[in-house]
Amino acid sequence: MDANLENALQEGKLRRQINDLIVAHLRGDNLNQAASVVATATMTPLTTEVSPNRLLELVAKGIATERDEGLKGPFSTAPLDASTSLSSVPVMASGIDFSAMQDVKGSSKNFPKHETKHISEHKNIARCARFSPDGQYVATGSSDYSIKLFEVSKIKQIMGFDARDGPIRPVIRTFYDHAEPINDLDFHPQGTILISGAKDNTIKFFDFSKTVARKAFRVIQDTHNVRSVSFHPSGEFLLAAINQVRYSLSGSLYVTASKDGSVLLWDGATAQCVRQIVGAHGLTEATCASFTKDQRYVLSCGKDSTIKLWEVGTGRLVKQYLGAVHTQLRCQAVFNETEEFILSIDELNNEVVIWDALTAEKVARWHSNHVGVPRWIEHSPTEPAFVTCGIDRSVRYWKEIS
Repeated sequence: MDANLENALQEGKLRRQINDLIVAHLRGDNLNQAASVVATATMTPLTTEVSPNRLLELVAKGIATERDEGLKGPFSTAPLDASTSLSSVPVMASGIDFSAMQDVKGSSKNFPKHETKHISEHKNIARCARFSPDGQYVATGSSDYSIKLFEVSKIKQIMGFDARDGPIRPVIRTFYDHAEPINDLDFHPQGTILISGAKDNTIKFFDFSKTVARKAFRVIQDTHNVRSVSFHPSGEFLLAAINQVRYSLSGSLYVTASKDGSVLLWDGATAQCVRQIVGAHGLTEATCASFTKDQRYVLSCGKDSTIKLWEVGTGRLVKQYLGAVHTQLRCQAVFNETEEFILSIDELNNEVVIWDALTAEKVARWHSNHVGVPRWIEHSPTEPAFVTCGIDRSVRYWKEIS
């Protein structure tokens, strides 16, 4: 066979495979209209049997390979500069199938023991926290209008502190540019940019590659209190919302938690609401909502003292996690890095509560070690560690005991 003809046939086969993957991916994200348009334009069967997660899996492998091939030379400890980027995080497409297991008593996994340490203190209530996508940094926002940026490697050093090592300062930047308490934070997925939303009706952009900068280099003025911010995974767009907003890992969807107790799912490209879960938390506020890594499920938390897991495709309630009181504060419920466990706060007993994500059984209750209830809990996306922020102004870091 002529080499040119063979190449053309191989290219055509590859294009058909790519089209199959795109259609399956769009259908898996419930973007059926977009899937139909692509299928018609490319003459691809709409009922292709390709796994909806296959495209994400292949992209994740490609990103990982590209990243590994690009890592050359020894590890550098040079200071950050404006061209430095946070390392990209591969998409973890294969999530837990929560519908595959019933709640069988006694089948829950044990949550590993953790040690905790007070790592810093604001001058007023520590209100929120966010890890960078690569887990190398964590930022906290406060009612004292300040933002603190921590380097996680330095936090680990002080947790195993030896006086002979000399002083270790995990706070590497402190920003003062808001006129009201900070509500939420997010890191740019590639660059050294941190954004914040605050009660002063602004979103502010901070470049933490600059060692002396204390002020924002860009400000977006809103008309209302900015309670939540979220970067699109591409870094080209951002969202702001009244209670909480979070993009899915692919950016094809985003979810909002509302004051009226509902959880809404939105198309990430058209900004159209594609599913409403009305009364997800009754008539009380839905305080947080976020996707699983495979974006098949949404985890939400509300002031009705419930944490719930919803199926994105149907809006069906899949799991409910009970046993932690949260009726006053804007409490968070978060997955650990493997999505095997869910963590939240019990306001009544000042405890961190952990559930097995599959069985919905409580597997641990730990005193928070805060004087007063933590306002926020945030888990690292890359390792078994999390932070809690308290009304006692303190920030505590928790890590698995090895």
